[in-house]
Amino acid sequence: MLRVMLWGLILGLILTGCTPTTKKEESPVAATKDELILAVGSEPEAGFDPTTGWGRYGSPLFQSTLLKRNAEMKIVNDLATGYELSGDGTVWTVKLRNDAKFSDGKPVTAADVQYTFETASKNGSIIDLTNMKSVEAAGDATVKFTLKEPQSTFLTLLVQTGIVPKHAHGQDYARKPVGSGPYKLVQWDRGQQVIVEANPDYYGPKPFFKKLTFLFLNEDAAYAAAKAGKVDAAYIPAAFSKQPVAGMRIEAVHTVDNRGIVFPYPRSGSSTKDGNPIGNDVTADIAIRKAVNTAIDRKALVQGVLEGHGTPAYTINDGLPWWNPQTVTPDADIEGAKKLLADAGWKDADGDGIVEKGTLKAQFPLIYPSGDVTRQSLALAVADMLKPVGIQVNVDGKSWDDVKKLMHSSAVMMGWGSNDPLEMYNVYSSKYRGVEYYNNGYYSNPTVDAWMDKALRATKEEDAWEFWKKAQWDGTTGVSAQGDAPWAWLVNIDHLYLVKDKLDIGKQRIHPHGHGWPVTDNIEEWKWTN
Repeated sequence: MLRVMLWGLILGLILTGCTPTTKKEESPVAATKDELILAVGSEPEAGFDPTTGWGRYGSPLFQSTLLKRNAEMKIVNDLATGYELSGDGTVWTVKLRNDAKFSDGKPVTAADVQYTFETASKNGSIIDLTNMKSVEAAGDATVKFTLKEPQSTFLTLLVQTGIVPKHAHGQDYARKPVGSGPYKLVQWDRGQQVIVEANPDYYGPKPFFKKLTFLFLNEDAAYAAAKAGKVDAAYIPAAFSKQPVAGMRIEAVHTVDNRGIVFPYPRSGSSTKDGNPIGNDVTADIAIRKAVNTAIDRKALVQGVLEGHGTPAYTINDGLPWWNPQTVTPDADIEGAKKLLADAGWKDADGDGIVEKGTLKAQFPLIYPSGDVTRQSLALAVADMLKPVGIQVNVDGKSWDDVKKLMHSSAVMMGWGSNDPLEMYNVYSSKYRGVEYYNNGYYSNPTVDAWMDKALRATKEEDAWEFWKKAQWDGTTGVSAQGDAPWAWLVNIDHLYLVKDKLDIGKQRIHPHGHGWPVTDNIEEWKWTN
């Protein structure tokens, strides 16, 4: 309790621009050589249970996974020593290392792996194991997964799912996790901090830092803490990147944390079972969608909205191994966009600056979740860019509850980004039209569906990549701007961290969407430099 009270005092002083003066007050934030204080992400309100989704957007930290991706996005072993795939692609046999222990000293066995995946399957969480027919422990060191159909993306589930102990996975596990990862949880003060210590039984490279304290601060408070010298690393928004902090540097990590406009794809006239409208007569016209993609100046959005900390986006998976570089198309072309519209019959007949086709005006709503300044700024900038083309975009901030009701009939400023190609399937597949936030524009293309089905059923990840690429653009059709253009992808947002000058955070791989703590994926590599 004393430590919690001290944290409250320290953080209050940070936010008011003061610094503590007594030794007793300084002790909670006085980092030593083998300790770090970090403000790198939000608090995981659901806790630290991989069977309900913890670790999907970053390292599970407390738990190990069977496989993992290195900085080059290549698959390497973790708890596994290797795996074999049957000829028909339905049976995955994974061999386990024999020196892994949980933080309570018990060995990690195949029974724990079986229990983890069976439990995750029953939980019905964001971990999609619906294609898993069974998982069996064949002795202590062999696990056999049997799938209903071949699934190349099952490999990603072996990368993302932290293994929990069968003997210690109770109702309070999410708050008091036991795992075989590099760190173990020591203390969690809800709404304030998590304190972790190095796991002495960890089988991998021993972390340089013996203790980590994660502070749960909003972006303003994290920046203030960094400026006051109270944290060793802090996640900050682009708006703060031009304000230098003494003794710290900016680390900009490339991501697939993207933002883009999803268009209602069909014409209006239908509705969901809840009565929410589906479709929009303006955005249902491919010429409108292509014109938007052609007119937008993505580089200007990166410079103007993201302060230069980002990259233009053309797909949901730019830069990943399954990305098709042919999706990069010329933009910032106002005259080209005008020609696309004119060729499709859109004319400014009444001289009001908005083109029309018959009685239909080229105007549509673009909504964003209110309170998200970045999405608001992007939406307003896009609206300005489209005015010279003759397209009127009506920008409006809405609550998420309202977004859910309107997102099938209004264009929406959305964000995705995962190191799992399955996300592309979820966002574009006909099967996911109107399912939660997936494919909320109701996009459908049988050829694209066929390419993605081939990608899923491939027996090798590398073979699947070629099919994912063809779904983006196969020379004739696809989900990118050359094809159906159901989205106008805008930017990939760099994840920005203020980092102490002598703190080496290793080589970061491409970060996913901004959930979890992806910067800690390689925490074993972090160290002080001379």
